[in-house]
Amino acid sequence: MLNESNARRDVLKKVVQSALSLDALGKGLLGGLTGMSALTSQAAPAAWPSKQIHFIVPFSAGGANDLIGRAGGEGAAKYLKQIIIIDNKPGGGTTLGADFVSKSPPDGYTFLISASGVITNSLIKKSMPYKDTDLVPVAMIALAPSIIIVPESSPYMSLKDLVQKSQTPNGLNFSTAGSGSTPHFVAELLNLKHNANFKVVPFKSGSESLNAVIGAQVDATSEASNIVLPHLKSGRIRALATTWTQRLTALPELKTAVEQGFTELKMAHWAGVHAPKGTPEAILDAMAKAIDAGMKDEATASRLRTGGIEPVGGTRESFSQFINAERTKLAMVIKQSNMVED
Repeated sequence: MLNESNARRDVLKKVVQSALSLDALGKGLLGGLTGMSALTSQAAPAAWPSKQIHFIVPFSAGGANDLIGRAGGEGAAKYLKQIIIIDNKPGGGTTLGADFVSKSPPDGYTFLISASGVITNSLIKKSMPYKDTDLVPVAMIALAPSIIIVPESSPYMSLKDLVQKSQTPNGLNFSTAGSGSTPHFVAELLNLKHNANFKVVPFKSGSESLNAVIGAQVDATSEASNIVLPHLKSGRIRALATTWTQRLTALPELKTAVEQGFTELKMAHWAGVHAPKGTPEAILDAMAKAIDAGMKDEATASRLRTGGIEPVGGTRESFSQFINAERTKLAMVIKQSNMVED
């Protein structure tokens, strides 16, 4: 009887221990599931966008980049059903605004309205406050082809005339909006690829460079189409060529440089959207789709084209391909022309 009683106690003890182990296991699983639930809750952001978005323009108001950025913001806001605020942060050849965005939270509420400086600054400047990889391309908005212009009193009637005349020891003066600006690249591409001899005359801004041509202080320059068109209508300057791959919708009679035999001259004042590294892929995709939809909106597109700007839009992939191709082309110009900050 005693042995039987001991045996029963042993069996009961094992049952109790098993029950305790199962309880502990259950609590452990419950705790793990609770933890996973908490992590899932943290990883899943609130519906985006749940508040207003900021587009940072690294230029002063009124220029090509600013106007394109505002059009892109207006178009995207319509499809995202959220307000997009334009904040101008000029300075440092676009590095001030770009640095601000690179250091902003990657939560989908701060984007950069990017231009060629997002590619060229790190190639030209001796030091940078951020890395190129701190900003990721989202979408192209639109572009304003450069128009090569001369004073109304100039004897040059075509780009060929202008380039041929520059091919002398003294060359011709070509004003720019500063080192690394789009007009600077236009002049250097003509020098490097088409045997021109343009002496670059840098100004602090595109408006100053344009005024130098209007006043016949220099021989030529190139400037964004939306900036040039009003002055063409006034008759104070003459247009010789556009510098993109297609003719300008607002000025279809003006031939491209490529059509005139200058096959290497493909430059434009473009504006796109970049985001801080780490911004969720879903948000990048959504913003790219909103920008593309905005540029396909007929009212927006028509208004842009009338003002000399060509809407583009497209996908994240197409914009990344454009950025990579521009980087390769512009890096070559920078290296061969020694376009480096002193």
